[in-house]
Order: sequence, then C-alpha cells, then structure tokens
Amino acid sequence: MLILKRILLPITILLFYSTLPAQEILSVKDQARVIDDLLSDRLTHLLPKLMEQEKIDMWVIIAREYNEDPVLKTMLPATWLSARRRTMLVFYRNAATGVYEKLAIARYNVGDVIKASWDMTKFPDQWEAMVDIITKRNPQKIALDYSADFAHADGISSTEQKELMKRLPAEYQKKVVSAEKLAVAWLETRTEREQELYPQLIQITHTIIDEGFSGKVIMPGITTTDDVVWWFRQKIRNLGLDTWFHPSVAIQRNDAENFEHLRAFANRPKEEVIQPGDLLHVDIGITYLRLNTDIQQQAYVLLPGEKSAPASLNQAFDNANHLQDILTSHFSENKTGNQILKESLAKAANEHIDASIYTHPIGYHGHAAGPTIGLWDQQNGVPGSGDFPMHLNTAYSIELNAGTNIPEWKKTVKIMLEEDGFFTEKGFRFISGRQKKLLLIPRVSEVIGN
Repeated sequence: MLILKRILLPITILLFYSTLPAQEILSVKDQARVIDDLLSDRLTHLLPKLMEQEKIDMWVIIAREYNEDPVLKTMLPATWLSARRRTMLVFYRNAATGVYEKLAIARYNVGDVIKASWDMTKFPDQWEAMVDIITKRNPQKIALDYSADFAHADGISSTEQKELMKRLPAEYQKKVVSAEKLAVAWLETRTEREQELYPQLIQITHTIIDEGFSGKVIMPGITTTDDVVWWFRQKIRNLGLDTWFHPSVAIQRNDAENFEHLRAFANRPKEEVIQPGDLLHVDIGITYLRLNTDIQQQAYVLLPGEKSAPASLNQAFDNANHLQDILTSHFSENKTGNQILKESLAKAANEHIDASIYTHPIGYHGHAAGPTIGLWDQQNGVPGSGDFPMHLNTAYSIELNAGTNIPEWKKTVKIMLEEDGFFTEKGFRFISGRQKKLLLIPRVSEVIGN
C-alpha cells in the first residue's frame, strides 16, 4: 500500500500544477522595461542625493565578467546578465557647479543612462582612460567598493584595486576612500516607485504559501515535507519567477523531539510524512523585478473532528505576533541594529516572552545591506553590521521566533515568523500585511456534511 501511495503522489502533484490559477506576472520583456525604468530613476535622481549625503564626489566601480561587484550588478541594464570584459563605471558630482556625470569607460553605453566615455584613439589602454577621467575632474575623494563589514560593499577585487592604484598618480592615491556607506545607502534605499511595486511581490509570495499549505498540495499521511519543498520551488519557477534560496518546510508535533532553530533549516530531516496534528513551517522567498521577498509562515494540520488549532498553539502564535510588534516599535532613525536588538529583547523578557530575533534588511539582496538586528546564534549583538544605523526608506524582513510551552505536548513550541516591511518617516509598516492566525489544513472528509 505504501508503494502505491508513493506512485500516486507524483501524479497528484502534477495535477495540482496543471490546475493552478495564473498569477499576474509580467512578461520577461515587460519586466526588463520596468527594471530599466526603475534603474534610470535611481541613477538620475537617487544617486546624486546619496553622494551629497555621504560627501563623496567620485565613485569608481570596476569589475570583470563573471566576477561582478554586487553593486555593479544592480546598475546593469536588464539585458546585461553580467559585466562585459572589464566594466568600469564612474559617477562624479561637483558640489560647487552642480555637474553630475554617469560615465562608462567602455566602447558602448551601459544602458540608456551611463554613457560611453572612452576615446580609444587617444587612450588605447582602458586604465589610462580611467586615470584621465579622474585627474581631469580632480575629485576630493575617490570612493572604491571595499568594506570589512558588508560583503555587498566589498566588491572590488584585489587585482582591480592593485591595477588602479598602480596607475593613479601619488596625490590621487591619497584620495582613495571606502565607498561602504555610499554603497550600502544605494543598496538599502527604496525609492517611491519601488515602494509602490513591492506590495505585489509580497502578495504573490503570500498566495504561493496559501496554496502550498492547503489541501490542494498536502494529503496528510502521504505528502512529505520534501514533496512540499519541491512543490514551492516548482511553483515559483512555473510562474516565471526566481527564488534566491531553496525553500524549507519543517514540522513540530506532539512527540519527544525537541525543536531547535537548526532543525528547521540545516538539520531538518529530508523527508517527513506530514500527519494530522502537525505544526508546519515554511520559509520561501521570490526574486522579481530585481527585488526579493523573504517570508516564513506556519500552518496546522487538523486532527479528525477538529475545526481549529488547539488554543495553546493559537496562543503561541499570538505571542510571536506580539514579539513582532515589540521589535518594530523600537525602530528609530539612526538607532543601530544592536541597540534595537537589545531594547527589543529586554522588553520581551519583561513580558516573559522566550524570544529570539534575527531580522535583516531586504531589497536587491535577500540578506541585504544595512543594519543587522541579531543573528539566530548572536543574540548579544553583531559586531560591524549590527553597529550600522537604521535609515529612512529602507526595507526589512522581520524574522524571529517566540517559544511557548504547550501543555498537551509537554514541550516548548517555537513559532517562527518572517514578514517584510518598510521603515519610512511615518514609521514601520508591513509591506502587504502579515500572518495573524495559523493557516489550517483540513482533512478532505471534513468538507462533506453528515
């Protein structure tokens, strides 16, 4: 019988795929148009403001094909899937004259906004052309992408930096500084147009979870966690979307097994058959229009005769929702991630909540640049990225868990939640709502009346 069930399951899953409702996902061509429009707006209007804010008058970005600087990849047009040969970009802002230039030391324009500025008849060597552009503008600072605390801002390779420094005149070598703050600001700042689009990404992610954690996909006693993981992965692909990490599905249930953080991720069993009475957890994220989501939700598989989850599990979920509120209530401009973490954990302890907080910025990257607010194994603060201040018009994945004792199970259950939100001058808000109750997965027999 078990063999028969395992044979039937792939057929069942295929039927689910064929009957899934279509999502309103833009065609690849239309996605490219939107990406390029967003990029043009950022390079033309946002970047000069950030350069003024960080007091950087020249930003030099250099990378070679397939070894791209993380920042450079966010500046390439949609039709460029990587750098070309050696790609050199220079952004120059003269505070005195108001001149703002976007230059490529290349044979051709980089998209419609960054103009080719290499006269090969005069400078056959690309490095000589770069040095000429720098010296003619005589900047006060030459910012390069190197950083000890943010991989996102550490994109210039040792080779590229050595080659540039070897050719720069001595007086200009002294002007070289880290572009860390400027690079992070570029990556973390969400424009008005991006803030308008982001809710659609969250809604799509919520819809995928709602379907995956339902009777359409899960048949208790047959479907395994690995089946559901691959359903999520395939669903995302079928919709024409990408994911920036492999999804995970984990189980907590009424047994003697203690549930630790690693069990939901690295140490989870590859395949567990989902049973009635299980508490399910999913972690997925999509990539769309160069932006990312990162969402974790929980579902309960009803036992025969049940109409809702046990009251103790509902209370556990409420505790996790409350921890989200505690954390986001401490968001404040220029407060560091470590300060926010410390204050939030202290408040949770005062309210007798068993809390763990590991929240991070989100945007161009899933684990994005900006203030880190705890790591799951560093609840006393994170040196470096945790000391970075919070800024307006940024986005965060509110990732955390709250432990609650479940008397019927004689153990502590951890409700692990993650929802994405904006921090603006109006304060914090979830981008497109958050899960407020456990998702329920009913048995098929419960939809039939007696």
